[in-house]
Amino acid sequence: MFGLSFDKLIIIGVIAALIIGPEKLPGYAEMLAHWVRRIRDATNGAKARLKEELGEDFDDVDWKKLNPRQYDPRQIIRSALLEDSTSPTAPQRPESDPSVHVKPIVSDVP
Repeated sequence: MFGLSFDKLIIIGVIAALIIGPEKLPGYAEMLAHWVRRIRDATNGAKARLKEELGEDFDDVDWKKLNPRQYDPRQIIRSALLEDSTSPTAPQRPESDPSVHVKPIVSDVP
């Protein structure tokens, strides 16, 4: 659970008891439990809705394949740059014509 061991949880509990105080600690613990339940219910509801919308295909989805952390931006850019530029969807580059001269835009403002 978030890389927290039992020892760390005990230390956090002791610090919380010292900061919050023993009188208010049960109320805050109850509030924390309430929020954890609400978050758990929301995630379970979202999962149920997703399963309902996808139907039978929900179990067939490879969730690890959809993880955005697996994508390497360098590899994506490299493959995009190395694509065949003669494909019908790629814009064609005009051949350089030495007779065509482009004048630079010069501003009259000093």
